[in-house]
Amino acid sequence: MIPIEGLPIVTAAAMRAAEEAAFAGGVSQSELMERAGTAVAREAARFAMGRPVLVLAGPGNNGGDAWVAARLLRESGHDVMVAALGEATQGVAAEMRARWTGEVVALIDAPARPVVVDGLFGTGLTRPLAPDVAGQLQRLVTAAHFTLAIDLPSGMDTDFGRDLGAASATVTLALGALKPAHLLDKGLDRRGHLLLDDIGIPIGTAWRTVATPRLSRPGQHIQKYTRGLVAILEGQMRGAARLAANAALHGGAGYVVRLGADDGQGPNAIVHRPVSEFEKLLEDERTGAVVIGPGLGRDGDGGASLDAAIASARSLVLDGDALSLIGRDIGRLRGRAAPTCLTPHSGEFDRMFGKGEESKIDRTLAAAAETGAVIVHKGADTVIATPQGDVRVYSGGSPWLSTAGTGDVLAGLLGACLAGGVAPLAAAEAAVWLHGRAAQLAGPAFAADDLIPCLPRAIAECLR
Repeated sequence: MIPIEGLPIVTAAAMRAAEEAAFAGGVSQSELMERAGTAVAREAARFAMGRPVLVLAGPGNNGGDAWVAARLLRESGHDVMVAALGEATQGVAAEMRARWTGEVVALIDAPARPVVVDGLFGTGLTRPLAPDVAGQLQRLVTAAHFTLAIDLPSGMDTDFGRDLGAASATVTLALGALKPAHLLDKGLDRRGHLLLDDIGIPIGTAWRTVATPRLSRPGQHIQKYTRGLVAILEGQMRGAARLAANAALHGGAGYVVRLGADDGQGPNAIVHRPVSEFEKLLEDERTGAVVIGPGLGRDGDGGASLDAAIASARSLVLDGDALSLIGRDIGRLRGRAAPTCLTPHSGEFDRMFGKGEESKIDRTLAAAAETGAVIVHKGADTVIATPQGDVRVYSGGSPWLSTAGTGDVLAGLLGACLAGGVAPLAAAEAAVWLHGRAAQLAGPAFAADDLIPCLPRAIAECLR
């Protein structure tokens, strides 16, 4: 088992291709199924702690893994019963079924047992479970004290994370690589705790989970401008700009300028300048990044400032009202030479790019390609995508982040990372991780302001 950070994510089709490549390289299907079943049996034994086990086996390869796990558990002395849905009649799954000599019952006749291993369906499911199957699955899982799902909880859409009739697992053991359903949408509710066993399959992909950033301490001879100057434009809602500026300051920037009225609030270290100096800062080569949008407003003044920022040679973080002002006119971003990062929540994303029928990952990738920008598509399943096709997914944040102002904190933090010279994808990945970690450190029921003092503590965990 390995930590769920910086790990590959593959679609159902990509997983099949990786398996075919392993077979072409000399690994047999039966060997691969034995590896998977061994991993499942190991985890089931660890959590069962001697309690009776009910293994649910479907007719496909996921069921084949289940038959292997059942056999190995029984051989190691566990009380195991298999509840079968259909019959594996051909291929390697049928071979593994033939090697099972213990008790078998039909799924509909299965008695409740304290430990359930769910191997009914795995990757590739796209249609809802039949009502009778979903009902039996729910009955057995609800009655159990612990459920281990093989690869995915049965009834999850692999590539979308849609619920097709799944029952919630206590633990899901992903096999080979993580799938989008482990990290997106309803998969977050159904998967339980997530484990991974790579079962020896090489995976090549540009999609990964967000990893803990590796940050460097400032050098002995560095100064405030080389650490990064972040300019943040204030608008109609001053508190949003204050949050972004405080986050940039505590997120590692060497110099933070808030353009707007000096209301005497916020750290004294933040420099205040009138909005009239905004274009001057855009022309200043020492300005490492500009954050525009938090609390900006959607009037003519905000639009004019946004136009100037887009036309500038500065790195940009566009959030909140800046995204609403751009709307569907996203082609204006495509020609920018300097790095551009957009941080929309789902409503802003839909207004800019339309709702679409694709997965959140595919939609975010398309938006990145269309704008030429790095997109941070926020949510419980935050997806980061680049125009080059890189994807990072983060689902480790706190549900308490669903409160006003937390997006402003993320925007300021991302501005600090960009201003410090971090490449856009790495900057977005670091900002998202630090933001999520600060939320964990802040505990429950926090206000966005409470994230700020937690940022240095989060950064300290990442220093090399």
